[in-house]
Order: sequence, then structure tokens, then C-alpha cells
Amino acid sequence: MKSIPLLLAAISLAFPLTTLAAESGHDHHGAAPHKIELNAGKKWQSDASLRKGMSAIKEQVSVALPAAHEGKLTPEQYAKLGRDLNDQVAYIVQNCKLDPKADAQLHVIIGDLSQGIETLEGKQPNKERALGVVQVAEAVNTYGKYFDHAGWKPVKLPH
Repeated sequence: MKSIPLLLAAISLAFPLTTLAAESGHDHHGAAPHKIELNAGKKWQSDASLRKGMSAIKEQVSVALPAAHEGKLTPEQYAKLGRDLNDQVAYIVQNCKLDPKADAQLHVIIGDLSQGIETLEGKQPNKERALGVVQVAEAVNTYGKYFDHAGWKPVKLPH
């Protein structure tokens, strides 16, 4: 009979630890959904900081994409592009103030941008750096499909 109260005491002491571990794991992975979606069939609202940063990223990747596709970007040019793109992503993250649901959607795009930037910086040795430029362009185009940005036109991707 003494073992049942001891077992219950052990479970009650362990429960907060398992809850904390589960919460820590959840926070570590973030609240961003794995798949982006529209806001009840409509585009998500953007703010001036998001529009400014995404416009700059779009311009940078639009300029680099043809040269990357033709194999003409040097390692130094890829490195500079990576720094410039990371600066814009940091600007967006620091200054963008969206509704929490829109912000969660934006984090999917930020994740895609970050993966593309890592690839073009050469941090994924099994992938061609030019593929990273394409990944960034695709993320930019995803942004345009899911966020309201007046006058937005997608980046033309190579065939």
C-alpha cells in the first residue's frame, strides 16, 4: 500500500518536468506553421517595414538571378548577396509588426528565405549555390501570393 502513494508522488513530481520539456521543445521549434495559407481566402495584411524589406530582397534577387543561372556569379558575389539578403531579413524581423496569425505565416517565408540564403552562401555543400538564389526568388514569389503588397509582381524564374 505504501508504494501507491510513493508512485503518485513520483508522478506528480515528474509531471512539471515533462510539461516543461514539452513546452521547451515547442518553443524551440517556433509557432510557425509548416505550410503557408491565405487568411480565409484573402491575402494577409503587410506593413511598411515588411513591404520595404521584401521589395529590397526582390530587387537583389532579380538582379542576381540571371547571372547565377548562367554560372557567372563569383564566390565573392554570392557572399555579398548573402550578406545583403540577411540584412534585409534582419530588418524585417526587427521592424515588422503584424497580427500574430499573419506573423506566423511570414515566418514560413522567412524560413524559406533563410534556407535559400544558406544555400547561396555555400553552407549546404551538396547544393549548387545558384539553387539558393532560385530558392530565395521562390520565397519572394510566395510572399507575393500570400501577402497584400500593392503593385507586387513576381520574380521571373528561369525555366
